[in-house]
Amino acid sequence: MRRSLTGAAAAVAAALVLVAALVAAVAAPRTAAAAESYGWKNVRIDGGGFVPGIVFSRKEKNLVYARTDIGGAYRWDQSGSQWVPLLDWAGWDKWGYNGVISLAADPVDADRVYAAVGMYTNDWDPNNGAVLRSADRGKTWQATELPFKLGGNMPGRGMGERLAVDPNDDRVLYLGTSEGHGLWRSTDSGVTWSKVSSFTNPGDYSDDPSDTTGYGNHRPGVVWVTFDESTGTAGTPTKTIYAGVADKANTVYRSTDAGATWQRVPGQPTGYIAHKGVLDAAGHALYIATSDTAGPYSGAKGDVWKLDTQSGAWTQISPVPSSNSDDYFGYSGLTVDRQHPGTLMVATQVSWWPDMIMWRSTDGGASWTRIWDWTSYPNRSFRYTQDISGVPWLTFGTNPSPPEVAPKLGWMNESVEIDPFDSDRLMYGTGATVYGTRDLTRWDAGEQITIKPMVKGLEETAVLDLVSPPSGAPLISGLGDIGGFRHADLGSVPPAMFTQPVFTSTTSLDYAEGNPGVVVRAGNFTDSDRPNDSHVAFSTDGGANWFQGTEPGGVNSGGTVAAAADGSRFVWAPGDSGQQVVYSAGFGNTWSQSSGVPANAIVEADRVNASKFYAYSGGRFYASTNGGQSFAATAASGLPSSGVHFKALPGREGDIWLAGDTGLFHSTDSGASFTKVPGISKAVNVGSGKAAPGASYPALYLMGTVDGTTGLYRSDDAGANWTRVNDDQHQYGNAGEALTGDPRVYGRVYLGTNGRGIVYGDTSNTTTTTVR
Repeated sequence: MRRSLTGAAAAVAAALVLVAALVAAVAAPRTAAAAESYGWKNVRIDGGGFVPGIVFSRKEKNLVYARTDIGGAYRWDQSGSQWVPLLDWAGWDKWGYNGVISLAADPVDADRVYAAVGMYTNDWDPNNGAVLRSADRGKTWQATELPFKLGGNMPGRGMGERLAVDPNDDRVLYLGTSEGHGLWRSTDSGVTWSKVSSFTNPGDYSDDPSDTTGYGNHRPGVVWVTFDESTGTAGTPTKTIYAGVADKANTVYRSTDAGATWQRVPGQPTGYIAHKGVLDAAGHALYIATSDTAGPYSGAKGDVWKLDTQSGAWTQISPVPSSNSDDYFGYSGLTVDRQHPGTLMVATQVSWWPDMIMWRSTDGGASWTRIWDWTSYPNRSFRYTQDISGVPWLTFGTNPSPPEVAPKLGWMNESVEIDPFDSDRLMYGTGATVYGTRDLTRWDAGEQITIKPMVKGLEETAVLDLVSPPSGAPLISGLGDIGGFRHADLGSVPPAMFTQPVFTSTTSLDYAEGNPGVVVRAGNFTDSDRPNDSHVAFSTDGGANWFQGTEPGGVNSGGTVAAAADGSRFVWAPGDSGQQVVYSAGFGNTWSQSSGVPANAIVEADRVNASKFYAYSGGRFYASTNGGQSFAATAASGLPSSGVHFKALPGREGDIWLAGDTGLFHSTDSGASFTKVPGISKAVNVGSGKAAPGASYPALYLMGTVDGTTGLYRSDDAGANWTRVNDDQHQYGNAGEALTGDPRVYGRVYLGTNGRGIVYGDTSNTTTTTVR
């Protein structure tokens, strides 16, 4: 039963309305219905990105949520031991909603959940932030747009939680915001919001005030809110509330009158930022974990403190005090055991070497044990064993020497959470996955706990390129941050990411159409760190094994690469500014500069004629008929000037489709001329796959805007008609940087997303309906 607003809460709400206009609630975006029924799944990788927040419901056992910085939000499905995505409906118009800066599970009504969304606070994200609310555990949402941006992928995104629901009156929510916007409040279950004018410190700290990009100089602002539920009764707002601010001199504030007024908590520590503030009401203690930067990538000093909420006394309880030279990490990942007051854990905010550290205390921080200890350097003893058999690539292809081990326990460990209903269960986020244990209390008995990935269903990779060869593995991927994989089985996690060499990101892939065992990839890493490695690698067994050749000097970025149709030669356009296009006869033993083509062009190969290569740069199309030695600009005009991807079709020499910001263009004469396809106002990417039954022309796939509706489309008749194959619940943000059909399975399309991994769709229809 929903309660009406009475008493002090009404007075506070009225005051808030006077200082800021309420933001109108808007429905979550919807577009036209899909024209064809498709089933959608993820190509399994499991994880692959930073998980800054895990939120256990305190109302219902096994109800858990996770937030990511670019890949949306998830709910844990206990029966399947996997995560269920909740924001796939956010499309190109609201792609920033996949940056989730905070989550809150309603502590009174288990069906209600809230998410504060928005990816960037600079102009990278064109939209303002929003608070999403759901009354069915994230199955459907409504949105209230805010009059400012939120930064789910900005510095400080691991701090929190910024969004909190009053455990005594769940109509009341608070939201800490960034960039000087302060603290906001809702008194109607998140429908409308007003600024709390009495909270006067918006937090002016930034990691790099001199940065002019709007990223390093980001001000995280008000970074967490927590309630002391013992100071209220059911049906009336909680009186005592604490909030943390990114301000090294004034980091903890308190209200004792249900948010009407706020004061700096006296006696608090200074010099660091409280990344976390966790209140143990039963133990009458507020714990804070502090670090010297906003994170999540950096952080070198910090402390852990305890506030006795009854006496007002602060006590430093750091496992390693900041005054000690052994403190090189700062603290975050703070959690308490709700079943056992005084039992808590804390983690290094970020410790790259030799590994992250977690500490555990059963006496309120008076003493600690750590998850690993030094014995005689470089040896360590461990209070854990680690089983990554379910996600074996988490070794990152490394075989380090002691004291380092593979896999690591993690890094960027901002969220470490003990299940409030089960003291043996812990989950924690890292820069690559979610780990957890189901036997945590063995730690207290001096026994080893078992840590495993708990990440199935949570796919958080940014996909840069995809190819689906006609034989061998059905899919090969190029990914940001974790290189990429050969996907022999779409439903199984690959055993290892690409090695020999390892790329931080694989920017481009190609295979030889007539000899598909030959595959080439190009990618990024800092050349000075690994001067003997190349930024381009080759395979002759369909991506199972790799080797490298040489490269031109000064390369750090992979750019784009193309393989001749017979695999005899390659053309490569490295991504560093001013790098010239080069070609190699053979597997990169030597490279020679191509002539007639601009630096940093996009390059592709003809799929039939091994001597033909194509390039695009600045609105001009270029062709080579001598294996990439020389290019010449064609007479084609009117092509897009930005956002271009183009593909040559298999089995048809000179047949090229080009997608860009002004639409889709088609050439049948090797790029000498192009015809604009009518009805398509914008094309993000284009790809091809197996022809429809009875057809000879490959099926085409388009991520673009057709007749005003943005979506994923298929054409079975060479682009004359287009069928939308995704639907309103499967939009995946700003997807489409990578796109290909499957040459072996009609109707199957692989779509790369920017944070939701690789998704693929299969048609359930034998006939098609056209959309024009």
